[in-house]
Amino acid sequence: MGYDGCSSHSGRRTFITNAAKNITRVGGSLRDVQLLAGHTNLATTQRYIQSDSHAIRKIVNLV
Repeated sequence: MGYDGCSSHSGRRTFITNAAKNITRVGGSLRDVQLLAGHTNLATTQRYIQSDSHAIRKIVNLV
């Protein structure tokens, strides 16, 4: 079997990125995403939404 560009890490990254961008829709916070991801440092979780300034503003407004 050849490498198709998919890995468990890319699936994890996709899950965390989508969770981080959509968490406000269900009343959650970036801390909730941090717990789901198992990150010990919130800064690690924040890296998943740095490219989406709109999502960052929504998260900051929640906090």
